[in-house]
Amino acid sequence: MKRICVFAGSNPGVSPEFAQMAEALGNELVKGGYDLVYGGSKMGLMGRVANTVLQHGGCAIGVMPKGLFRGEIVHTELTELHEVMDMHERKGKMGELSDAFIALPGGFGTLEEVFEVVSWGAIGIHRKPIGLLNVDGYYDPIMQMVNNGVKAGFIHPSHAPLLICESDPAALLEKLSNYTPVSNVNKWSELES
Repeated sequence: MKRICVFAGSNPGVSPEFAQMAEALGNELVKGGYDLVYGGSKMGLMGRVANTVLQHGGCAIGVMPKGLFRGEIVHTELTELHEVMDMHERKGKMGELSDAFIALPGGFGTLEEVFEVVSWGAIGIHRKPIGLLNVDGYYDPIMQMVNNGVKAGFIHPSHAPLLICESDPAALLEKLSNYTPVSNVNKWSELES
């Protein structure tokens, strides 16, 4: 595991703990020798994690669609910046560049990115670890929803561990580095195995 894609809010959120944990994650990435791959913005939690990585001598690689440059305000001091045409290309490029994924708190975009990489993992498009940095219980409802999906028969029980949820950045990185991919299973209950 060399490069970790971090999904994060382009806003800082209302609690100072969100920014503190973004910076703590940035510190842990550098400490572990991991490169950051992220959405390329200097705003919000995205900017906090990138700035921390850069301030400590780490590598920060941004991927930004041309149409979002004004809204998210592209970070101009990155190690690398990949300009892409749209959000689909952005997510594809971030996935291509990364060996693992971590989600800090964020809005619809962050949630959509997490669920897309989890879906890709469930159908075997990739076998990369996916972590949720659960700041102040932010991702508790998602984990409950996953459990509900398993109980209701919509998520195969062996796919529940696709999301690794931790409240400490160092502990999360350790779990990601020790991740064993889930076995390929038939996720469709109406098909014979």
